[in-house]
Amino acid sequence: MTPVDERDWLAERFEQHRTRLRAVAYRMLGSLSEADDAVQEAWLRLSRTDTTEIENLGGWLTTVVARVSLNMLRSRNVRREEPLGVRVPDPIVDRADGTDPEHEALLADSVGLALLVVLETLSPPERLAFVLHDIFAVPFDEIAPIIDRSPAAARQLASRARRRVQGQTTVPDADLETQRRVVDAFLAAARDGDFEALLEVLDPDVVLRADLGPQRGSREVRGARLVAGQALFFSRLGLVMHPALVNGVVGAVATLDGEPYSVGAITVRGGRIVEMDILADPVRLRQLDLKMLDD
Repeated sequence: MTPVDERDWLAERFEQHRTRLRAVAYRMLGSLSEADDAVQEAWLRLSRTDTTEIENLGGWLTTVVARVSLNMLRSRNVRREEPLGVRVPDPIVDRADGTDPEHEALLADSVGLALLVVLETLSPPERLAFVLHDIFAVPFDEIAPIIDRSPAAARQLASRARRRVQGQTTVPDADLETQRRVVDAFLAAARDGDFEALLEVLDPDVVLRADLGPQRGSREVRGARLVAGQALFFSRLGLVMHPALVNGVVGAVATLDGEPYSVGAITVRGGRIVEMDILADPVRLRQLDLKMLDD
């Protein structure tokens, strides 16, 4: 096999793993562009490695992507370039009538925006242990070397992360029609300025998280009355709401004067809204694929 043929063969094998690797990196980083960077770095390392020594290519690549993602998370924390407080990860936005096939792998395992927001609160080692073990079924003895811990310590990290995740209302009602009906009622009540109707569709302990970007910071609002008040305030801005699926749940893209203003994912449980996660960072919004707005 010539060097060119060998590289083509290696590239073909790598492509077989790309979808899974991107899914790992997205859950680790909550950033689509950084996930792509991590996957590209894995390819560069693979192309410089003697592959005859690699017994399990998928496992080797997963380990590389996990290490790269872990370093990215640690570097992000050191630079402190992210806004303090709430950070809403990059949402995956689809048309209201269905998910793009390319997005389905990224959205498998119920990787809703609400779950990713919780993952943002974990330490980098906790996040890695939880993502690799609980989502991708990587054994702890393979996770341990990545974070320089023992398998028992890796298990403890994943357990601590799991408790944090399970303590949040991140899992929505499964039926999209139920979600859509509740969200439509919420948007109609906000548009009509009907405070009582808003309270009817909001869970008493609803939480609203908004990431406005490094310049404007972030905010977290808890409780139905406060969230309803926020909804009424924003209803006066003249926003146009475009129904969408955001990380697989019903949500909306808001535009102002034809330009993206925010992307919101709405978690509905028990027929009421329990969580709203909104990205309104203008810089990051410009980087998102919002082709559904062209319809």
